[in-house]
Amino acid sequence: MASKDESQHMYRVLFQNQGQVYEVYARNIYQSDLYGFVEIEDYTFGNKSSVVIDPSEEKLRNEFEGVQRSFIPMHAVVRIDEVEKEGVAKITSSDGSTVTPFPMPVPTDR
Repeated sequence: MASKDESQHMYRVLFQNQGQVYEVYARNIYQSDLYGFVEIEDYTFGNKSSVVIDPSEEKLRNEFEGVQRSFIPMHAVVRIDEVEKEGVAKITSSDGSTVTPFPMPVPTDR
């Protein structure tokens, strides 16, 4: 594993943001020094000169343009995968059909 260059790693990160699930690709992901956060660096997006443009990928590209590092709360992260190559970044709605929230205890009055 030591022979593999660190810059060759590519990660697909799915996280919830304002009722939607964001799927982004990045080269660096690690636990933050800020308690309860995951840091995402070096976002990658598809080639800008492509003829077919996905509106959700373009929205993500504009939203993360100029962002050096993002701090995502751990409870918002749905999944992190190490992938061989970059895919298409996208935004999907979180209507509950594909994402199940973590069960929270019901508060009781004591």
